[in-house]
Amino acid sequence: MFRPTSPRLHRPRLAFGALAAIAAVTLAGCAGSTAPASTPDPEKPAATESGTRVAVAHDGGILVLDGETLEPVGDAELAGYLRVSDAGDAAGHVFVTTDGGFHLLDTGLASGTVEFTGEVFDADAPGHVTPHAGRTALFDDATGDVRVFETDAVGTGSLPEFDTVKSEAAHHGVAIELSDGTMLSTIGTSESRSGVRHLAADGSELARSEQCPAVHGEGALKDEVVVFGCEDGVLVFADGAFTKLDAPDEFGRVGNAYVTETSAIAVGDYKTDPDAEGYLLSALTLIDTAAQTLDVVDLPEGVEYTWRGVGRDSHDGIVVLSADGSLYTLDEKGAVQDSWSVIEPWESPEEWQHPHPGLRVVGDIAYVTEPAAKKVLAVDLHTGEVVASQTLDVVPGEFVVAGAAGH
Repeated sequence: MFRPTSPRLHRPRLAFGALAAIAAVTLAGCAGSTAPASTPDPEKPAATESGTRVAVAHDGGILVLDGETLEPVGDAELAGYLRVSDAGDAAGHVFVTTDGGFHLLDTGLASGTVEFTGEVFDADAPGHVTPHAGRTALFDDATGDVRVFETDAVGTGSLPEFDTVKSEAAHHGVAIELSDGTMLSTIGTSESRSGVRHLAADGSELARSEQCPAVHGEGALKDEVVVFGCEDGVLVFADGAFTKLDAPDEFGRVGNAYVTETSAIAVGDYKTDPDAEGYLLSALTLIDTAAQTLDVVDLPEGVEYTWRGVGRDSHDGIVVLSADGSLYTLDEKGAVQDSWSVIEPWESPEEWQHPHPGLRVVGDIAYVTEPAAKKVLAVDLHTGEVVASQTLDVVPGEFVVAGAAGH
């Protein structure tokens, strides 16, 4: 993780007490937001010291598993359609988004107790959570507001002190604060999105590019180069300037970037037919930010994935979970290195929110969910061996591995 190399320039702070009070009222008034701590169950195994937790969203709450054994260590209730994001801290907190805001979940990695902490950043349409360089940015799609705070300041039971940066208009967006205190934040409206702004620490605009239609997602790479997906390629930010890399197709949408901070190459998903049914894709984009090139790599016949099915391993390799039930490992040129069958074949979800297999890669372990079998697996990417497996009492939805940032 990047750390500031120069004194941080601080924006004027908001009145923290008033904001905390507003958040407390939101917590009390939001349907389903009263989230009790999980009750210890003597039949469940105690938490181990694996250093990570797997937080699995399901209908009714979040189930937390030990990252090494996949044994359940706790369950916290919350109503609504739940999405989960790693808070980015070593203590293993997770942001859970649903109607009304960003709820902070303690996975028990440091405390030993799985519970919602009571910290809720109110938001009418909570969106992207982006931890980077010791700071975390939360984007509210309903207002365009970005709340930014120290990543390790969460978990106290009270909202941390935070800055608020406003967008020009509300939109489905994303923001990331860089190690020099400046910020990259998307440009858009409720009708369309067009690009990214580079903002100084005081909120003034330093640069912008509106050459990124339908901008979505971001990823920070080696040397703090940042890429954003567009429906006709990607937008790259480096050394204070934007560069557009065009897709080879008139419609060539990159919606998500899969990156590491040790490689200059970003991997993107790729869609060429805006009217295609389903969510399965069969090609990847390889964005070399040093050479400023974008290449499209077609996957082998029968290999298809969704946005939940791509990751990067500890050697900067690419991992793909295919609808044929196999994990594929590729090098940074897109060549397949190995493959293993790990779950049953599956079909594209009818809607992106519907439970379907997902992938998270931490080091050289691939975590895979199989909703049809209510299973979570951990696979060794050196050998393809399933090193842990757990059948759940719930259907797994989105999931995240927390605590890995601190190890």
